[in-house]
This record gives sequence, structure tokens and C-alpha cells, in this order.
Amino acid sequence: MDGTLTLLGLESSCDDTAAAVVRHVPGQAGAILSSVVLGQTALHAAFGGVVPEIAARAHAERMDLAVEQALAEAGLGLRDLDGIAVTSGPGLIGGVLAGVMCARGLAAATGLPLIGVNHLAGHALTPRLTDGLVFPYLMLLVSGGHCQVLLVEGAEAFHRLGGTIDDAPGEAFDKVAKLLGLPQPGGPAVEAEAAMGDPARFALPRPLLDRAGCDLSFSGLKTAVLRLRDARVAAEGGLRLQDRRDLCAGFQAAVADVLAEKTRRALEQTGVPVLAVAGGVAANGTIRARLQAVATAAGARFLAPPLRLCTDNGAMIAWAGIERLRAGVAPGTDLVARPRWPLDGAAPAMIGSGKRGAKA
Repeated sequence: MDGTLTLLGLESSCDDTAAAVVRHVPGQAGAILSSVVLGQTALHAAFGGVVPEIAARAHAERMDLAVEQALAEAGLGLRDLDGIAVTSGPGLIGGVLAGVMCARGLAAATGLPLIGVNHLAGHALTPRLTDGLVFPYLMLLVSGGHCQVLLVEGAEAFHRLGGTIDDAPGEAFDKVAKLLGLPQPGGPAVEAEAAMGDPARFALPRPLLDRAGCDLSFSGLKTAVLRLRDARVAAEGGLRLQDRRDLCAGFQAAVADVLAEKTRRALEQTGVPVLAVAGGVAANGTIRARLQAVATAAGARFLAPPLRLCTDNGAMIAWAGIERLRAGVAPGTDLVARPRWPLDGAAPAMIGSGKRGAKA
């Protein structure tokens, strides 16, 4: 599509109900006219993690409120839009379905074009919204549910160089936080404790660094933290505050080391001039600093979106919808909610992806 595009974007793949309005004028940078994120942290706090059924119900109850607020903040009505973009996978299927059904209802009522967006593409294309980044570039996508190293060559062209064969980094942060009695979400809690700890005190593994390539693993690292915790409890009769801080610092340093080395290999393999990072874990200061150092050493530009656009949001979905329309993808009302939707359909499924195929 040519000309100015103004899209409403809906996101509900995990535990953030989000809606945003984004406008793009050809030849200019994209403009976020509004961005509303209704979090669910309080709803899941007592359970030590996201409960899919609770998340899905909250999305169904809140999505229309998020849309109404996003339109009001943008000063627009539905008739001022050129289309609706919605996350249609991958993610927790109940939440994805809530967003898709809301978007389909709006499209049916207004006649607006409807376009499904891969949640991961939303993250991967965010640097083009925030910084006008040109293709190609290397993207490290690190979040609660995903971890991939991608060569982004176009709005519909993603080449996966590596990914996690088990836990995603954000999932590992959440699990380690739970093991150590810290609140959820685990990423900020572990980072805060790590700031007061000694990362060298406990010997923790750096999984898969002895294996060629860019694949990653974090499950064994999480288990190593569990064993060290149990050893300290057995020796001291409990886990002391400084033990917890040092375990957090050691765990965070190990994750940063693995991500840094795998990213360094990807930069060396591709020779692209830009390293971008996105996803909730990209908000971690220690990890950002390590990745920036890797990019500098490789002579590449380092780019990380603002923190508010690292976590799940509707603006990235609206922008990805604009990118897909510009790329010639035909809109339609027949999109479905998908729990699994690989960005790189040509890449083999990651180990442990399950009988239903690759998640992402």
C-alpha cells in the first residue's frame, strides 16, 4: 500500500493487554500516536508466574478498554484508521484468541482491513519504527518466552542463526527468582539483587559455549542455581541475604556471557553493520552493556529500543502491520490464533519443540 497508513495494533500474547495507534508517512519516521499497556502483574503475583487462564480472562475483559483508551489518546476514531493489526501468534493461545476475536469484531463492524502479525516480528521490526533502521541487520530477540538470533533482511524475511533449545532467558530469570524467593516478574527482581552481589563467588556453567554455532541453552544454568541454593541451605540452615545476592549476580553474569558470545559469533558470521536487541530481557542493564561491548568490538552499531518498547506493546504490532502492508501482504479477516508460528519457516525445528512443531 502507498500513502499514509494509520493502524491500530492489538497485543495479547502473554500477560500484557496492549493497544496502540501508529502512523507512517512514506519517507518519514513512524509516529506512535498512542500506546496503552494494561499489565497483569498483580493478578499473577500469588502464583509465582503467569497463569494462562487468568491471563486470557483478563485480556477478554480489558482489550476493548485498551482500544478505547488508545483511540482517545490519539484523538482518533475508528473511521480515521486505515487498518487493524493484531498479534495472531505465537503465545498463550487463550490470550492470543482474545486479541484476535476483538480485532475481527472491529474489522467486521467497520470494514477496515485486518492483518495478522507474528509477535516476534513485532519485536524484530521495532528498531525500524524507533530508528528507521535499514535492512539487513542482526537482531537478538530475548524475552520471557523466546530467544533467537535473527538476520533480518526484510519485513517478511527472517533467517534464524540460532535459538534456545530449552528455556528462554526471561523464563530462566523468572524461575530463578522463584527458587530464591523473589517476587515476579523475575527479571527486574534478580537484576536488583545482582547489583548488590558478587558475580564471581559461585561457579556457574556457561551452557553450549563449547559447541559451535549460535544455539543457546539456559535450563542447566537454572538447575545449577537450584543445587547451589540447596547446598547453602544445607550448610547454613537457610539462605542468607548475601548468598541470594551473589547467586543472582552469578546467574545474571552467566546469562550475559552466553548471550554475548553467541551474538559475537553471529556478527562474525554475517558481517552486518548493526546489532539490534529487543524483548523484555533487553531491558536488563548488565546484558545491554555486554551486548554493546560486543558490537563495538565488531565495529558494528548497537541499537536497543526505549525500555517501554522492549516489553510487549501494541505499537510494535501496529508497526509490523504497516510493514506487512507495505511489503504487499494482502489483508484478510480469515486469520486464526496460533500458539506456534515460526518466523523462519525454512529453519529446522529447535530441539524440544514438541510434537506440534516449532513454537517460533
